Amino acid sequence: MSARGRVPVTGLTVLYDADCPLCRHLRDWLRRQPALVRLDLVPAASEEARRRFPGLDHGATLDEITVVGDAGQVYTGPAAWIVCLWALREHRPLSHRLSTPAGARVARAAVLAASRWRAHLKGAAAADVPGRWGGGAYRREDGWVYHPGLGWTLDAPGCPDGACPAG
Repeated sequence: MSARGRVPVTGLTVLYDADCPLCRHLRDWLRRQPALVRLDLVPAASEEARRRFPGLDHGATLDEITVVGDAGQVYTGPAAWIVCLWALREHRPLSHRLSTPAGARVARAAVLAASRWRAHLKGAAAADVPGRWGGGAYRREDGWVYHPGLGWTLDAPGCPDGACPAG
């Protein structure tokens, strides 16, 4: 235990979509980085992931990167990427900058861009149409609105100020 009563993190499990080319690329990138904290890279919704984390929504882990700390902490979306960077020796300072309010906007924009690219890859593969921007992510019909300063927000009925969770 540290002086503040926190349990030090010695390992993180990163759940990634093994069918996504971007996710596999980032998995390989993470493997090549010198780490301060052990990273276990496990395919999302795999038998191993289900065995290790029976209480997780494994369908959701296929939609969004999920990182689980060795004390049971669960991080998703931008927070998951920030904690991955925090675990890496050369990127820990960047993780600290991204954890500020201004940095969080940058992290959120990066995650939204990656999500959109994943949707493109999955949609194009499903339709077998090169260059198709598919997948249905952030559809205006579902209430998504793009704001240049904020990115995509959900502005559906019952979701004041885009405060509703995606999904």
